[in-house]
Amino acid sequence: MVTPHFGASPPLLQVEGVTLAFGGVRALSGVGFDVQPGSITAVIGPNGAGKTSLFNTISGFYRPNGGRILFKGDDITRVPAPQRARMGLGRSFQNIALFRGMTVLDNIKLGRHAHLKTNVFDALLYFGKAQREEAELRRDIEERIIDFLEIDHIRHAPVSALSYGLQKRVEMARALAMQPQILMLDEPVAGMNREETEDMARFILDVREEWGVTVLMVEHDMGMVMDLSDHVVVLNFGQVIAQGQPAEVQADPEVIRAYLGSGDVGDLRRKLHAAANRQPTGAA
Repeated sequence: MVTPHFGASPPLLQVEGVTLAFGGVRALSGVGFDVQPGSITAVIGPNGAGKTSLFNTISGFYRPNGGRILFKGDDITRVPAPQRARMGLGRSFQNIALFRGMTVLDNIKLGRHAHLKTNVFDALLYFGKAQREEAELRRDIEERIIDFLEIDHIRHAPVSALSYGLQKRVEMARALAMQPQILMLDEPVAGMNREETEDMARFILDVREEWGVTVLMVEHDMGMVMDLSDHVVVLNFGQVIAQGQPAEVQADPEVIRAYLGSGDVGDLRRKLHAAANRQPTGAA
C-alpha cells in the first residue's frame, strides 16, 4: 500500500488564476487550487459551474485566456493535449468515449498509444521491437489493469454489448493504461446504480492506495465526494467559492447558498445524507 503524503512535497498540479471565455461568456474566472501528490481531490459545484471546462483546460483540450497550469513545477499551459497525456495526465470523460465496435481489450490498449515507441515501418511489418512492445503492453494490461478492475470476464466482449456501469469501468481502465500520475475522472459514477457506485468508489480508493496514483475528479454524488476526498474545490459561476477538507466545505455558508439558496447548514447536511443513501437511477 502506498501511503498518501499530502503536504510533504510540492503540489503535483497547480492551477493558478485560470480564466476561460467563449465569446462573451466567461466559463472560468481566476480559478486556482493545488493538487497534492497521493491525494484525492474533488471539484464540485452546481450545473453550469464550469467543472468540465476546468477539466478540459487542465487536460489541454481548451487553452485558457489567462493564468497558468503547472505540472510537477513545469508550466504546461501551452502544451498540447497528447503531450500532457504522455507526461502523466490521464482522464476519462463525462460522456463515455469508447469505440463501441471494438473489444474491451482493444479499447484499453489504445490508452497506451501515447507511450508506444515503435515507428511506422516496425508497426507495418510487426516484428522485432513492435512485437515485443505489443507483448509487453498486453501483459501489463491483462495482469494489472484488467485484474485490478475485475473485468477479465469481458475482455473479449465488444463494448456495445456491455452495461453502462461496465463501460464506465472500461473507460477507467483505458485511462489507467495511459500510466497516469494524475488520474482525472469526469463524473465517474454518473448514471450508476448503488452497487456500481460502491464498486467504483472502491476502485478509486485502491488506485490511490495500491498504485500511488493521484486522483482529481469531478462528481455530483455528494455522499461519495465527502467519503473519498482529501480536498474539495467548489466552483460556482466559474469561480472558486470554497476549498478545503470535506467537513470544512460542507459547513461553508457560500457552498450552502450555491446549492440551496439559503444559509441553513442543516438543509445541506440533510441533502448530503439523502444523496449518500439514495438509490441512484440509471442503466444497470
